[in-house]
Amino acid sequence: MSEPNPNIFNAILTGKNVDAKKFVQDALDAGENPHEIITNSMITAMDEAGKRFEEHKFFVPQLMIAARAMKESLAILSPLLAASGAEPIGTVVIGTVMGDMHDIGKNLVASMLEGAGFRVVDLGVNVAPDKFLKALQENNAEILCMSALLTTTMPAMKKTIEALDAAEMRNSIQVMIGGAPVTQAYADEIGADGYSDNANSAVVLARKLISRA
Repeated sequence: MSEPNPNIFNAILTGKNVDAKKFVQDALDAGENPHEIITNSMITAMDEAGKRFEEHKFFVPQLMIAARAMKESLAILSPLLAASGAEPIGTVVIGTVMGDMHDIGKNLVASMLEGAGFRVVDLGVNVAPDKFLKALQENNAEILCMSALLTTTMPAMKKTIEALDAAEMRNSIQVMIGGAPVTQAYADEIGADGYSDNANSAVVLARKLISRA
């Protein structure tokens, strides 16, 4: 792997989305490969942001602005990657479960996953089990991420896993769950494959699960 482009790396790490987009375009104009820009500079910047979060040097606001800079810069490169036939490392369907309208944590996880090289299909909030299943099938996804911020909506996670079982899809889908009231014990209880309590560890878990998909 080549050294990161310091301009892109630092702009994303510090959440300067206007600068990040400019430096990405400059790199493209200079003939840099889009995939290498993402791998060498952008993903490494998000990995560094995640590391600083784990070390309590970054907090959620810093993580969110870094993820925004990553997402907006990625929008410049995504059409070029698609045209070149470059494949994402995996496809994730993500959403907040039925009855729950909270999306800040879910949005952060989605941006972090996209920044890590996953194709992310974000279904938004208040997502019913059948909508999750339809999106998984239509997008040939390997991972399902469900979020809940209310204890009253957590049972929708179990219902969605039961729907996967009923549709004979469970063995081909890795299920991740998260959200403030969610615990590892609850993940074990409902048969989820993994649980994360923050966006950075969600990326680590998704990378681990994609190798099992």
